[in-house]
Amino acid sequence: MVTGHINRDVILEQHERLFRSAMGAEFLFMDDNARPHRANIVDECLQSEDISRMDWPAYSPDLNPIEYVWDILGRRIATLLPPPTCLPELRRALLDEWCNIPQDQIDNLILSMPMRC
Repeated sequence: MVTGHINRDVILEQHERLFRSAMGAEFLFMDDNARPHRANIVDECLQSEDISRMDWPAYSPDLNPIEYVWDILGRRIATLLPPPTCLPELRRALLDEWCNIPQDQIDNLILSMPMRC
């Protein structure tokens, strides 16, 4: 279960800083209003790092490109024959299918953000 502490310690402190440094001044943090993303501890972390958060309408996860990627991944896993029958098989299948999603498909989802926002 993801909590505000896990979100801060794992997502923000380990990954977000790398993305922020790669993006530079154009960096704008985006989440989906889930409780762990909006916990006070997360807000405090973002404020201490002077990170701007994208305004996000409630109940609108369809704006986030990753939601479409999860859908693509789920559809790919659903077509596997035979389907994964245990967690190690599912993990391997997810990793394999993730690597097989064409990068241009992901790029197109990202490029569609201004139109959707």
